[in-house]
Amino acid sequence: MKIAKNAMGFTLVEIMIVVAIIGLLAAIAVPNFVQARTNARRNSCINNLRLIQAAKDQSAMENNYADTSVLTAAEISAYLKGGTASVWCPSDSTKVFATSYDINAVSDSPACNIDTAHVVS
Repeated sequence: MKIAKNAMGFTLVEIMIVVAIIGLLAAIAVPNFVQARTNARRNSCINNLRLIQAAKDQSAMENNYADTSVLTAAEISAYLKGGTASVWCPSDSTKVFATSYDINAVSDSPACNIDTAHVVS
């Protein structure tokens, strides 16, 4: 079998350069994806805290609770779409409301048990 001198194809060096460029682009992109996922989890948790605060405020208003009253998950469940079963911190591996959040008193903001940096502003 004869190989033509002007056969089209890529040399090993050209293929290695392309692989190196793809590796470099991947090395640049992967940390950005990780950071984006972390930001999305933080934002989702903060949004859940806002929903819990709104449910707490509504329940306290309708039932005339004092500002120092500490509500239970059962008391605010009716004010959350899907109840407390649908609300948990995305960083919580158990996906359970009770392990994710502390409701606290009516006058205090709810708190995330998984990451204390997640706060309602």
